[in-house]
Parts: sequence; C-alpha cells; structure tokens
Amino acid sequence: MSYISKKTYLTGFFSALIICMVIFSGCTQAGDEKSGQDTNAAIKGNLTLTGSDGIETVYSYDEILEMQDALGYGYSVSTVGIKYGPYECRGVPLTELIQKAGGMKENDSLWISANDGYMWVFDYDQVNGRDFITLNPDLKEIEPPELKVILMYEQDKEPLSYNDGAPFRIAIISDSKDVITEGSSWVKWVEKIEIKGGNS
Repeated sequence: MSYISKKTYLTGFFSALIICMVIFSGCTQAGDEKSGQDTNAAIKGNLTLTGSDGIETVYSYDEILEMQDALGYGYSVSTVGIKYGPYECRGVPLTELIQKAGGMKENDSLWISANDGYMWVFDYDQVNGRDFITLNPDLKEIEPPELKVILMYEQDKEPLSYNDGAPFRIAIISDSKDVITEGSSWVKWVEKIEIKGGNS
C-alpha cells in the first residue's frame, strides 16, 4: 500500500469513526432525556396477597397506595458489607396487609416472593418488628429500637425506581437514620405475599 493510499485509508477510517461517535452521542443524549422524563414516574404493578386459608386477593398499585401507610428511615447492609441508605421510606406495614388476609398466628410464617424468583421468609415476630439484628453505621451491633417492616413504594419522597425494587420492595424502618438491618430481607420487585400455616 502506497503512502497516499494509506493516508486516504486513515482519513476515511477516522471520518467514519467521528460520524459513529456523533450518532452514538445523539442516541445516548436522547436516551438520557427520555430516562430523565421517566425518573419520577411510578412503575406500577400488582400484588397478590394469599391468606393461610389459600384465598388469593390481587391488589393494584393504586389500591396499595390507598392503604394505611408508615414512614420512617431504612438503612441496610449487604452480605459483603456494602451499606445502602439511609433512605426515607414510605409503604404499607406488613401487619396491615396481614389483617386484610385474615391475620397470622404465632407459628405461621410470611413468604415474600419477587418476580425474579427470589424469596424471603419472615416469622411472626419479625413481621411485628422484632427479632432483627441491628447495627450502627460502624456496623457494630446495637440494641434493636422499635422497627416496622413495610411494603415500600416510595423512597426519599419519590416513587421507588426499578433499580431500587419498584413497584414494591420490603424495607425495615425505624425513627432513626442510624439503624442498619441486613439487606437480604429487603426483597426487591415483590409480587406475592403468602401467609403459610405452621404445618406448611
């Protein structure tokens, strides 16, 4: 290949590269603008609530928002020590949902299922805010304060985002910004809550 043909080849290559970069930049900007428009939009979904008698009730997103709510601070830590929060969390207490499904006995358990297949089980005491390990921001264990477990739909005064678990996520809240709980129980993308009898 001669010097002139090399120069022509490189000029064409860099021209094509610049055009691609401009096109990609435009697509990215358009995507960012669209994303920005949707940032505060609620991601709606249904919740299936099953009582210990096996009766299922499906609640829409709007019906969940009409229920009695609770507000508090939630702060979690992953199994590898990454902290998330503190957040201001709003949602429906699990105790409120349980009453709508006919109640829960002391030997019952509550199964929380996500749409990605993840599941977590709470016992009676945990549903009522007891028997959790609590930590301070230095990850030192502390005496548990009064806690509530909620089906969260709002975080920091905005509808929960998809990455944070929308439309519904489990959160453990208190009146303090400095109370951390284990993140494994903060189930994202909740779609089903079931009360299981003690013999299940």
